[in-house]
Amino acid sequence: MRMQIGTFLARRLKEAGVRHVFGVPGDFNLSFLEQIHDARGIEFVGNCNELNAAYAADGYARTSGLAAFVTTFGVGDLAAIGGIAGAYAENVPVVHITGAPPLHAVNSGALVHHTLVDGDYENIGRCMSEFTVAQARITPANAAYEIDRVLRSCWLERRPVHLQLPSDVTHIVVEVPDAPLLLADPASDPRQLRVAVQRIVEALDAARAPVLLVDADADRFGVTDLIVKIAEKCAIPCASLMPAKGAIDETCSHYIGSYAGAASAASVRHVVENTDCLIGVGLRFTDSSTALFSQRINMESFIDLRRHDLSIGTTQMPGVTLRDVLAGVHESAKSNSRPLAGELSAPANLTDPAPVSDDAPLTHATLWPRVRRFLQPGDVIVGEAGTAHAGLVSMSLPAGASYIAAPTWGAVGFSLPALFGSHVGASSRRHLLFIGDGSFQFTAQELSSILRRGLKPVIFLLNNGGYTIERMILGENSAYNDVDNWRYTDLARAFDRHDRSLSIEVRTVGELDVALGRAESADCLVFVELNLPKMDAPALLKQFACHLANFDYGECGPRNSAPDLTQGAKAPAHRAHGERVGA
Repeated sequence: MRMQIGTFLARRLKEAGVRHVFGVPGDFNLSFLEQIHDARGIEFVGNCNELNAAYAADGYARTSGLAAFVTTFGVGDLAAIGGIAGAYAENVPVVHITGAPPLHAVNSGALVHHTLVDGDYENIGRCMSEFTVAQARITPANAAYEIDRVLRSCWLERRPVHLQLPSDVTHIVVEVPDAPLLLADPASDPRQLRVAVQRIVEALDAARAPVLLVDADADRFGVTDLIVKIAEKCAIPCASLMPAKGAIDETCSHYIGSYAGAASAASVRHVVENTDCLIGVGLRFTDSSTALFSQRINMESFIDLRRHDLSIGTTQMPGVTLRDVLAGVHESAKSNSRPLAGELSAPANLTDPAPVSDDAPLTHATLWPRVRRFLQPGDVIVGEAGTAHAGLVSMSLPAGASYIAAPTWGAVGFSLPALFGSHVGASSRRHLLFIGDGSFQFTAQELSSILRRGLKPVIFLLNNGGYTIERMILGENSAYNDVDNWRYTDLARAFDRHDRSLSIEVRTVGELDVALGRAESADCLVFVELNLPKMDAPALLKQFACHLANFDYGECGPRNSAPDLTQGAKAPAHRAHGERVGA
C-alpha cells in the first residue's frame, strides 16, 4: 500500500484507538493538521496553549486509552514539556507529535524561527528524550518503521513518546504496511510464567492473611478486573495506594480502602502491615503515596508484580507480563471463603458533621460529606493537587466512578485541561472537577475550550484566597501565597457568548445545598465557587503539610529554628497554622 506519511500517521493513531488529537496550530504542523481534518474517525481539538494540550491529552488517556497531541517545533514543544514530563511520572500513554521545520532546513542547518538560530536541530529532541520512552524524526525512508515502533513503545510502557514530523514530508507518498497496527503486550516466557504462578499460588495457600495492594499501573495496564476476581475467589482484602484511587471499584466487598503508611486508616494499616503475604501490583512507594516513606512492608513476604517482570522476596523473575501472571493466579488459585473482619468489609467514609444552620459559613467539614452524597455511579471525578485532592481521597467513591489526579507529579493547574481531555473522549459520562483558586489561575483559559465544545461538567472552585497547601507548610500570612481574587462566577459568561452555563457563588451551608440541587438538574456547564476560610483544609492535608515541612526544611528550618541569640530572642517569622514552634 502507498500512502502519504501524514495520512499514514493519522491512520495508525486511529488504529491505536485515538479519536481526538489535541494541540495548537503552528506553521510547521499545518500540513499534518490538514490531513487530520481530511481523515475519517479522527478529529483535531484545539487548546488555548501547548501546556494545556499536554494536560488534555493526559486526561483523555485516563478514560479513553492512548492519546495524542500536536505542537509546533521549539516554542510549542518546550511550552508542553511540563505536561509531557507529568505523563511520564504518572505512567500515562501520550503521543507527542511536533511539526518540525522542513527537512531541507534541518539538513542544511538553516537559521529558521522557533529554533535557537544556531543550526542545532537536535536540542529539542534531546530535551524530549528525557521525558519520553521513544523518539524519532520522521523521514520518507524511515516513516513506516519508526511510526509503528514509537507507537508500540508508547503502548508497551504506558508512557509518552515523541515524533518530529518535518513540514515538507507530510505529503510525501511512501510504501506502508497493509496490516493494521497491533498493540499487544509481549508474550510471557512459558516456563517462567508457569513457575511464577505456581510460587504465588503456593504462597497464597500457605498464608494466614494475604493482602492485595495496587498502584496506578493496575489501571494503566487494564488488570483491575483480574485483581477483583482474585480478591473475590480467594477472599483476599484489597487496598490501593493513593495514585490508584478509583482504580478498584470501591463498592467491591473485598476493597478495604487506601494505604498510605502512617496516614492510613488504622484498620487498613494494620491489615497491610501485618500480612504474611503481600501481593503488590505496580507499586511505587513515593513520598506522596506513603506519607513521606512511612510504609512498613515485610519484604520477605512481598510479591512485587510489575509490568513486565516480578520478584518474590529476593528472587527476580523477568519475562512475565502483569496480565499473564494475574490471569494464571486467578485460574490456578484455590477458592477460599475466609470471612473478612467486620470492620474491614468496606472502606472508611466521611461521616456527616453535627447539624448546622443554613446560614453557617461553609467549611471543609461541612463541604465534603455533602460532596460525597452528590457523587453518582459512573462519574469521572477530577481532583487538583492540594486541598481538593486531600478531600476527595478521604472518601469512598460510588460504583464505576473514575478518579483523575496527578499526585506524583503534582503540577498546579493540571486538572482543568485534564477534565477537558477526559470529557472530550468520554462525553457520555458526567464529569466533576474540584480545583483551588490558585491552581485555576494557571490554566483558566481552557474553560473556554470546554464551553466551545458545549461540554457540561460541574466545576467546583475552592476559593480560599491563595495557596492553602503552601500556607500549611510555610508562610501562613506571607504575600507570596496570595492570589488575586477574580470574579470567578463571571468567567464562564465572559468566555462564551452563547451563555451556555450556570454560575453559582456559595458562602454558606444552605447555599451549598441549593447549589448542589441546581447542579443536579442543570443541562449545561455548572460553575460553583465555594468560598472557604483561608486556613481551613481537610484533616489529611493538615497532617501531611506538617510532616512535609519537616521533611523539606529539617530541624533547623524556618518553622522550627531556635532563636538567634546573637540577634536577640525573636520568634521565627513563620509558623505552621495552629502549631507551636518545635512541634
